[in-house]
Amino acid sequence: MEDEQAFLLDGFLPKYTLNEEQERKEILRQYRALLRDLRSKLKRGDKELVRTAFEMAAEAHKTMRRKSGEPYILHPLAVARICVEEIGLGIRSTICALLHDTVEDTDINLDDVEREFGNEIARIVDGLTKISSVIDTSSSQQADNFKKILLTLTDDPRVILIKLADRLHNMRTLDYMKREKQLKISSETVWVYAPLASRMGLYNIKTELEDLSMKYLEPEAYRDIARKLAETKRERSRYINEFIKPIKEKLQAADFDFDIYGRPKSIHSIWTKIKKKAVAFEEVYDLFAIRVILNSSPEKEKEECWKVYSLITDEYTPSPERLRDWLSNPKSNGYEALHTTVMGPQGRWVEVQIRTKRMNEIAEKGLAAHYKYKEGSSDEDRFDKWFGQIREVISSQDTDSVDFLEDFKTSFLAEEIYVYTPKGDVKMLPIGSTALDFAFSIHSAIGGKCIGAKVNHKLVPISHKLRSGDQIEIITSNKQKPTEDWLNFVVTAKAKSKIKDALKEEKRKIADEGKYTLQRKIEGTGAAFNQHNIDELVNFYKVPSQLDLFYKISIKQIDLKELKDFHVLGDKLEAPKPVKLVTEIKHDYDKTHIPKKDSELIIFGESSDKIMYNLAKCCNPIPGDDVFGFVTSGKGLTIHRTNCPNAAQMMANYGHRIVKTKWAKNKEISFLTGLKIVGMDDVGVINKITNVISGEMRVNIAALTIESEVGLFQGTIKVFVHDKEELDELVDRLKQLNGIQSVDRLDDEDIK
Repeated sequence: MEDEQAFLLDGFLPKYTLNEEQERKEILRQYRALLRDLRSKLKRGDKELVRTAFEMAAEAHKTMRRKSGEPYILHPLAVARICVEEIGLGIRSTICALLHDTVEDTDINLDDVEREFGNEIARIVDGLTKISSVIDTSSSQQADNFKKILLTLTDDPRVILIKLADRLHNMRTLDYMKREKQLKISSETVWVYAPLASRMGLYNIKTELEDLSMKYLEPEAYRDIARKLAETKRERSRYINEFIKPIKEKLQAADFDFDIYGRPKSIHSIWTKIKKKAVAFEEVYDLFAIRVILNSSPEKEKEECWKVYSLITDEYTPSPERLRDWLSNPKSNGYEALHTTVMGPQGRWVEVQIRTKRMNEIAEKGLAAHYKYKEGSSDEDRFDKWFGQIREVISSQDTDSVDFLEDFKTSFLAEEIYVYTPKGDVKMLPIGSTALDFAFSIHSAIGGKCIGAKVNHKLVPISHKLRSGDQIEIITSNKQKPTEDWLNFVVTAKAKSKIKDALKEEKRKIADEGKYTLQRKIEGTGAAFNQHNIDELVNFYKVPSQLDLFYKISIKQIDLKELKDFHVLGDKLEAPKPVKLVTEIKHDYDKTHIPKKDSELIIFGESSDKIMYNLAKCCNPIPGDDVFGFVTSGKGLTIHRTNCPNAAQMMANYGHRIVKTKWAKNKEISFLTGLKIVGMDDVGVINKITNVISGEMRVNIAALTIESEVGLFQGTIKVFVHDKEELDELVDRLKQLNGIQSVDRLDDEDIK
């Protein structure tokens, strides 16, 4: 059959010149591989449908090439293979993956797709096209139409699964893109797509997306950890074998059908640990996890997992606070497992994950496997519940889209905690949720009247942060009303949206008085109280909306005395021409406008007079740092480091305002930066440190604070350096001093 297939395709695919013959063979090879992946899922007539989709895509993309120079059709084929192999999707999703770029990039339209494949496939392709036009263009904000993506996601989750496959293949081939595009796409990926993959239960894809993003955002750290992992691989394998041996014997003696192996942690998760715990690579103990996969029947899964836990903890002592029981309470993305951390040989902590084959498939294939195993179980609407919550929030949201994206991240993509109602019902909330979030999750009317709570029978304020296992009783009062500062106490999108609605309603009541005041004043000038005149005043007073205008009049922030300067033409008001404003606009424009030729490459140092810029306080860049420019209205260009804490958010939400920047050599100017030093408290330690900085390196010290406690000292030093090279040398020399444990660069706003 495959030969017949190849024969048909040989006749279909355009004839290539000799040097393109290899490409033609590669396309056919990838197509046949896709059919092999699908073999177990093919029913009567499916093969023909897949071939039709492939032919349609190959014809539509035949003149197109990717940045790497390869034929474009290899991209949809790769995306389709990821959908089948790594996500576990079926025939319809494969067809959608093959066609995912046709409607946006070629002459094919949705009607053609619907005519050929029906309404369901056309709807998914339409969803994918919407996402593409929203996210992948550098001119529009990614956040701007994020709601569209999520509305499509809640309509049919396959849209986002195919989009994740598309993003994964783009990340795998990102080497061919320009540096600034790499930064933007990587930031977007780590900001939204990796958490979304995690939420869909696709841990392998989430991990790869994070690692690939780090490869471009933190290239030095990525290479350093990758190198150290490679260097320690043999020693790690030896340790894993030593650890596994006694467990294997016990499991075999107990007649378990199982697999056991060591799995290395991802580079990104090791990096996160290094930063979070402020330790060196050598001090990260859990560079790997041991995984035990049981072949259990559904009714015995839980029991057998706990038996294995018992056997392991007979051999190695567990850390009680590191037990994670996701068997009794699976995560809302369907993840089930038992995690424990035990003390292994040589005094090293080792994480062990225990799960069954079914749980493992759900952990790796996420949503697709979850639905495969559904079959009427009581758990089946964990995902549906999640989609329902998103739908509820989207339908009531009218906030700024960047705020919306931020709310979405904290509400729906964060890790979760489990809490209980007074009757013992379980509620899942994002990590960081407060008593007020819990109140709104019960009902918006309870949230609006909440004055406090009892957590585990103790009275707490509404801002109290909850922890897994807490039992909460909400206390309400009919006199209570939401206030502006409530927005600082909540993280869930539902709570934020309901608080904003209540504040708006309150604002509307107050604004009504301002509306009547304005009506009297306008009619007093002889003009009419109509929409044109209201809009004219909204523009004149530079307020966001007419509601804000009425509100500010009501609370006396706007007194309307300028109304006498307006011209009345018939029943219309015309604002006076602002003489001063023109020069202000011109001045502002000069600062922020970037000439086309400079937007390609701004060089600092000798050519710094070309454009106004300032250095961001959040990351304090110095020459030699990998940096980018961010256009801010009224402040010109702000320079940030690419590994700035805020970089991912800025590049993901405002990609079109990012400007490529580079330092020029200039040894005349010094830049303020800071170092944090930790070490053993010893006589003369300050003298040693200052001798290296001022004596050996001839670097000026701006400030030095040292705090000592029980034999350890922690110091902060602010110094003036010319560039990163000089700073790196200084760090290396300080690390070589006896008793110095760590020297790290300060990133925060402490450096003034």
